[in-house]
Amino acid sequence: MKQYLYGRNPIKERIHAKKVIHTLYLQKGTDTQDIEALAKEHRIPVVMVDKGQIKGFVGDSNHQGVVAHIPDYSFTTLEKVLGSTKDQEHSCIIVTDGLEDPHNLGAILRIADGAGVDGVIIGKHRSVSLTSTVAKVSAGAIESVNIVEVVNISQTLKTLKEAGYWIFGSDVNDAVVYHKASLKGKVVIIVGSEGKGMSSLVKKQCDVLLTIPMHGQVDSLNVAVATGILVYEVLRQRS
Repeated sequence: MKQYLYGRNPIKERIHAKKVIHTLYLQKGTDTQDIEALAKEHRIPVVMVDKGQIKGFVGDSNHQGVVAHIPDYSFTTLEKVLGSTKDQEHSCIIVTDGLEDPHNLGAILRIADGAGVDGVIIGKHRSVSLTSTVAKVSAGAIESVNIVEVVNISQTLKTLKEAGYWIFGSDVNDAVVYHKASLKGKVVIIVGSEGKGMSSLVKKQCDVLLTIPMHGQVDSLNVAVATGILVYEVLRQRS
């Protein structure tokens, strides 16, 4: 299956970063002269196509008349992430358990990039993977963040514990208010699926459960927003 990136800004960022684009597709009748000139400057093949062909690539996504055929997004390995953090005093890794919405994963990757997170771990099964929607929402972070795909998150958490990480899970019940927990050193922040939260097996692996107090009528935050709050609390405690 071919991998596509869409939207003017993500594609411009990819061109400026000198990342591979096999072919750039531009919709006829759309003002794309600026990006067409940029593509030609970098010797990227440009093909003019009609609206139906663009839709065939990325469906009803907000593509802005610009779609790029790119190589498949690549994963790194847990071994490489742990190797790069072995001698660090502080490290933060995000684990997503059962995340299904590509917009949330894209936003989490953007947060991870901004906060300098060492890696984001996602499940291979029953979870969203790296898609063009994830790429667009991530605003380029999909290219810079170390992303690991694993078959068994519970077993992966055991490996992280052996490497010296403390495991913190985001939950609403029987949990510590997030800013009252010590988040220094090597920490893993786990966020669960949009509807069900963490699975019971993953929750059992947590050393501490964290909660974000809610004072209104809504009882929980969007998972990406919650991730941002927790990750930036990790950074605050380091400083």
